[in-house]
Amino acid sequence: MSYTLVIHGGAGNITTAIMDAQMELDYANGLRAALDAGTQLLQQGGSAVDAVVAAIAEMENNPIFNAGRGSVFTKKGLNEMDAALMDGIDLSAGAVAGVRNIKNPIRLAREVMLHSGHVFLSNEGAAEFALKQGIEMAPDEYFFNKSRYDQWVEIRDTDYTQLDHKGDNLKGAIPNTGHKFGTVGAVACDQNGNIAAGTSTGGMTNKRFNRIGDSPVIGAGTYANNKTCAISCTGHGELFMRAVAAYDVSCLMEYKGLSLKDACAVVVKEKLVKMGGEGGMIAVNAAGEYEFCFNSAGMYRGMRNSEGKEIVGFYGM
Repeated sequence: MSYTLVIHGGAGNITTAIMDAQMELDYANGLRAALDAGTQLLQQGGSAVDAVVAAIAEMENNPIFNAGRGSVFTKKGLNEMDAALMDGIDLSAGAVAGVRNIKNPIRLAREVMLHSGHVFLSNEGAAEFALKQGIEMAPDEYFFNKSRYDQWVEIRDTDYTQLDHKGDNLKGAIPNTGHKFGTVGAVACDQNGNIAAGTSTGGMTNKRFNRIGDSPVIGAGTYANNKTCAISCTGHGELFMRAVAAYDVSCLMEYKGLSLKDACAVVVKEKLVKMGGEGGMIAVNAAGEYEFCFNSAGMYRGMRNSEGKEIVGFYGM
């Protein structure tokens, strides 16, 4: 039986000008480790949901990605994380926002989906539920990353927010030389033809007011429906929320009969571009077909399927 796993580690101004050989190796290794974690389960007949969680948790554990352990710092010098998970079989979903000290927010999102009776939990309530479910916690020191901290120190006394890489500022005070929309995600089609999607992020450096992006918002940054597609997005979250980007791909497929490839292109390369939204998405359908689609210079991405095909890439196609 066939299966497909697709992952991303963020999109943005990812070019050879900002990537040296060591960075390329680190990201390639990180992406392949995530592919290993997810495809091992798919090979054994595991579900798309479990494969998505395993792949994302692997990236959350890797500090080079802005999720989990590698999350950026807020205005208050904290790490606030968001994550979402959706099952294409029955449209069940779970999401968390603004959580702290959760080692793997994607695992908490799964618990929300399966055992909370709700879809979306946030902040202290999500933390209370995590304790009830025995979710693994980690101290503040676990999430400390010197380069992320230095990014924050540089702008913490301003009102600016910054994306994952130093050099990008949403209000234009710092030259845009090396930004990346820091999010990780995975979509999968398992041997039973079921699909799932998940996304996890540390958000923006120096974000205020408990800002939440598109990643944990079902239909905006994450969506899965066996009838159409599974989508995980990465980009400037405010624009992806306004575009309802992930669900819009599904709608174009369901109501207009577009292919997976064409539907992704309409949303990412037409609709979002007109709105000024930069970033990308990964997608898969129940036939195991997959897409990488982005309007930025690059996207950290990977794919592996039962046919033995593997893709790991960074730069524009």
